[in-house]
Amino acid sequence: MAAYLYDRMVTDHEYVQRVRQQRPSALLPVVAAASARWHSDTWWNSTAQKYTPWALADVARTSLAYGNEYRGDGGCTERDLLSMLAAYAALTDLMVRDNGSAESVASWLLRTSGEQFTYQEFGFNDLARTAAMFSQTSSTRTPTCLVDGWDEELLGCSLADYVGVTQLLQVSALRNEGRFDPAWLSQPQMEKICSIIPERTIREVTERHFVIDQKAFKADNEARRLSRDPHLRRFEYNPLRGRPFLSGFGTGYLAPSSHLIIPKGSPLGLYYMGIAHFGNDFARELGDLFEQYVGRQLRQLPDAEVHAEIVYRDERRSVDWIVLFEDLVLLVEVKSTRPTQQLRLGVLDRTSAALRQIKHAYKQLETTAALITDRNPSFRHIPVDRPMHGLVVTMEPFHTANAPFQKEVRPSTDIPVTVCSATELEHLVTLRDTSASQLLLERHGDPLTSTYSLNTSLVGRNGGRNAILDAAWDSYPWKRHADLESQAAKDG
Repeated sequence: MAAYLYDRMVTDHEYVQRVRQQRPSALLPVVAAASARWHSDTWWNSTAQKYTPWALADVARTSLAYGNEYRGDGGCTERDLLSMLAAYAALTDLMVRDNGSAESVASWLLRTSGEQFTYQEFGFNDLARTAAMFSQTSSTRTPTCLVDGWDEELLGCSLADYVGVTQLLQVSALRNEGRFDPAWLSQPQMEKICSIIPERTIREVTERHFVIDQKAFKADNEARRLSRDPHLRRFEYNPLRGRPFLSGFGTGYLAPSSHLIIPKGSPLGLYYMGIAHFGNDFARELGDLFEQYVGRQLRQLPDAEVHAEIVYRDERRSVDWIVLFEDLVLLVEVKSTRPTQQLRLGVLDRTSAALRQIKHAYKQLETTAALITDRNPSFRHIPVDRPMHGLVVTMEPFHTANAPFQKEVRPSTDIPVTVCSATELEHLVTLRDTSASQLLLERHGDPLTSTYSLNTSLVGRNGGRNAILDAAWDSYPWKRHADLESQAAKDG
């Protein structure tokens, strides 16, 4: 069967019915094996590039939510899966229905970036940032949630061991066609693994945080839907993001989308667990940690002087960080925000908390820039003889935040402003073939490139190691045991 089986648009109903032709018990192991085989970004080399992680994850979600064990003959081949992936690639979109209007194209960009780019983040950065923020960054405020023992209370183990379990599950899934069987832990060859993280800890953390059965999956999938428009179904929240392993599909646990395991150990994964357990205080304290973490990253710039926020009239505060280069003043505002599900559905919800935070960041940048330009006494040590740029650093990527179609949700400013993610900042501060200031100045000078993500300007650049991330990575269990590091960190 040709991978381009569909030379026409496919409705969501037709696609769902195609997935339902195979029983979940037969289809899901094939999906899991394919996800493990085409791990990381190797899917570029798959048949007609159809084995994308987002398509595989949706085939699994569709089968779990709508499939049953009374259809088909109980078999499923690679050819069957490829036909589903081909149908997924041909799914119609609201943009087609709305005749490609400017607003519908903008919404399509939001949906597509939310669908695809979230599967293309850097696993090493995400996992290393967890220890770098939670364990190795000091807060400026007295915490009420993130106190000694918070990780044991939330996770059932230390933070380091939780990330270690995440790494172990990832390696297991990639090497065993998406499977992890707790019974393996009792085998003699696993004795050394369990001497580092106890078998009981691995079992309990896995069951508590990573595993879901089909009944619970169906309930969560239905409860989390925000729209009944069939065009939007595939962009809805996938419960495999919260629990990437399934019980009830053969021995042990099955991960239909191995790409979703590592994010469980990231700050974002911990954010959702922390909010559910501790409430909004957890979010506020994480926001403060993230602000201080950004400052630590900025201080790695070899050719810059970094100033913390400035308190001026009536206890008002400037942007979070001011970075002085010889050729640029960079104003940095930090926002521990993340795209909402409405944005992932292509709804430019101007009332959302996430967009309000970004709007506030722009206003903070504009206010601070004016104070510097007007020579406010509290800012006299900041030079005015060089260009001034703004940088909004978000904890999670807003992939289209710099695009022209989002202009109306951003206040106008007298200085150029770039929105970037923590990962992009972590790469920016390690540049070796140019300075961060020169890259930002050149980026602003290009009318087209300046509307792209910052990552576009970083591609192909010579970057060194990020000392903060390396120190965090070294704190994890497998790194502390060199003979096991390559096994446990293989795909981190």
